[in-house]
Amino acid sequence: MLGIYVLPFLTQPDSPSLASVTADANQIVVKGTFDKDRQDSDLLHWGEGKISFTNDSAMFIGELAPGPDYKLYLSPTYVETEADFIANKARMLQVGDVKNFDRFLLSLPAGTDLSQYTAAIIWCESFGEFITSAQLQTN
Repeated sequence: MLGIYVLPFLTQPDSPSLASVTADANQIVVKGTFDKDRQDSDLLHWGEGKISFTNDSAMFIGELAPGPDYKLYLSPTYVETEADFIANKARMLQVGDVKNFDRFLLSLPAGTDLSQYTAAIIWCESFGEFITSAQLQTN
């Protein structure tokens, strides 16, 4: 069972450079903080760090517990439990796959209107596990 959590860490691609995930402050539209202390985060499912969004990308610097099949979602409603995530998933936007656990850079889907979302969530799609969330604030 431990292999499920260790293998993604061992097989993750190289992380993007620190410079590539650090945007000019004037380009950041919204930002938030992932925290280990979310209601449904636990010893194996957690994240902490800063997430920032420009009009076309999401940038994360911090640490995520390694695991398979992580996805970044934007949500119009703040959630920090698996039940709330599932209840609101149809209203969320799946941004993309999270394959690195220290920093990532993802392109936003074309036409994403960040003003429609108040939270960013990391979710394990394979196991239906909540990892962490961040309330988004305008920059």
